[in-house]
Amino acid sequence: MKMSRLVAFSSSLLLGAVLALIGAATANAASSVQAVDYVALGDSYSSGVGSGSYDSASGDCKRSTKAYPALWANANSPSSFAFTACSGARTDDVTAGQLSPLNSSTDLVSISIGGNDAGFADVMTTCVLQSESTCLSRIATARSYVDTTLPGKLNSVYTAIRSKAPSARVVVLGYPRFYKLGGSCIAGLSETERSAINSASDYLNAATAKRAADHGFAFSDVAGRFTGHEICSGSAWLHSVNWLNIGESYHPTAAGQSGGYLPAFSSAA
Repeated sequence: MKMSRLVAFSSSLLLGAVLALIGAATANAASSVQAVDYVALGDSYSSGVGSGSYDSASGDCKRSTKAYPALWANANSPSSFAFTACSGARTDDVTAGQLSPLNSSTDLVSISIGGNDAGFADVMTTCVLQSESTCLSRIATARSYVDTTLPGKLNSVYTAIRSKAPSARVVVLGYPRFYKLGGSCIAGLSETERSAINSASDYLNAATAKRAADHGFAFSDVAGRFTGHEICSGSAWLHSVNWLNIGESYHPTAAGQSGGYLPAFSSAA
């Protein structure tokens, strides 16, 4: 009987110690998350164009409460959160106007950039309004820019980020493929055009991933997460042409931000 009580007492002490350790680990983990100073940079895919619920104070930058940076901040309660991503931004716009919140205490940075430099909007306008041959020619011009000019532009912005936030983990996010080939769309672009646009997105992502890796940054490819949710899929997380709000065309919906971009960022943050 005495031995049983001793065993029970010892077991309760051991259980108490284990629970105390678990509690300490949980508290430390929570403290670690809350200690993060997070800065969200980039273009419209980071500001949340297409997802609605825009902060009126952000003006034409159209920063949305449904964009992945805001969703991540709401879920993780970082100690500070600066959201400077802006619709239409190019690499030069990031270096000129978005980096002021970065400093030596910044722990985490997210960015999507390069699509506007490569002429994303003009490519899609050309393809929607002009002939297939003109569309394919404009895509070829964009791919040439990605080969010759974009790497230097990305180097400049990545170097500037690292200079201002030397200890931060930087997560670079890519772009989704726009179309499900052989999908439900009947009218609109030809299958050849859709395939070329998808290929150009992959091409841009590959170039961006290479630049990110060379700077020691993480690259998170969102294309896989959008698979099955492209335009023409019947369950699209991307707007097609929206003639009533042209600026939202070919941008992620709120579901695209929460179901595509947010997990892509969270897995790399």
